[in-house]
Amino acid sequence: MNSSTEKLLYEGTVIPAHPLALTSDLKLDEYRQRRLTRYYLAAGVGGVAVGVHTTQFSIRKPEIKLLEPVLQLAAEEIEKANLNRPFIKVAGVCGPTSQATEEARLAVKYGYDLGLVSLGGLKDYSEDQLVAHIKAVSEIIPVFGFYLQPSVGGRILSYDFWQKMVDIPGVYAIKTAPFNRYQTLDVVRAVCNSSRCEKIALYTGNDDNIVADLLATYRFPVNGKIVEKKFSGGLLGHWSVWTHEVVKLFKEIKSCVQNNYEGLSELLIKGISVTDMNAAIFDPSHAFKGSIAGIHEVLRRQGLFEGIWCLDEGEVLSPGQSEEISRVISMYPSLTDDDFVKDFLSKDQSAS
Repeated sequence: MNSSTEKLLYEGTVIPAHPLALTSDLKLDEYRQRRLTRYYLAAGVGGVAVGVHTTQFSIRKPEIKLLEPVLQLAAEEIEKANLNRPFIKVAGVCGPTSQATEEARLAVKYGYDLGLVSLGGLKDYSEDQLVAHIKAVSEIIPVFGFYLQPSVGGRILSYDFWQKMVDIPGVYAIKTAPFNRYQTLDVVRAVCNSSRCEKIALYTGNDDNIVADLLATYRFPVNGKIVEKKFSGGLLGHWSVWTHEVVKLFKEIKSCVQNNYEGLSELLIKGISVTDMNAAIFDPSHAFKGSIAGIHEVLRRQGLFEGIWCLDEGEVLSPGQSEEISRVISMYPSLTDDDFVKDFLSKDQSAS
């Protein structure tokens, strides 16, 4: 990770979690996969996360083997864009230590800056073993820590775990996505109590509390001094849709914070609207079962995806979810980017 990329990481930016475009026979739709990356670049994001939960963990199954192709396609599109600005490439890293270190090497092969280390599925690891696991990955690629909510495969982790984890030199950032205020607080307090506090960027993954997370200041007394910490940016599945408006909203939030919180009340109101939209996509009323299909449905409606197919046949829209998506699109048109996408598709097709 070069100095300009590292600076952007700490200053904060928009990093959408990259979905997986499939054909009706569940093969990789390379054309639409590449085009989706180009859409994010055109929308003005500061990075992408590939091979993460939103990309579907099943890409790693031996009979599917799509992890390397999706990492490669995104990396190629970013390189072809010849961006005259820093850009953060994050690769998902999963599985037991042998698999995770292999995936970390694959990410390095394709020029990724950080590995987002998911601890999902490691139920038999003690917390000390998890710390050692992250350390092993960090020796290959800089680590983006990840607190994944238990409802989609994560586990509750203690404050003691985070104290040990943040002291690993190769940890540069942490995505907090437990969808829980208490557990988010554990992470931030551990960072603030660490000598590495200034070397770790916090990114929200709490899709139910995005705007409030980005506006909040955490303040703790540490060794007789007051230590403050803010979320720098976000790495979110929610940000994989309506992304052009996401970038605009993120700039509004940053401007509010920098201008003594001018316009705070309006942003908090807008934050409730964002959470309502997220509920329609992420399907919390059915334990998030329709979350990936919900993202795909928005992309399908906009013309970025052909269908909402997922590798797991159980990943489908829940009853009433399509109607909920229609409701929030109708209620909050200023937070959608249909016109931008239409223009992008027209220009992208003519350019190709």
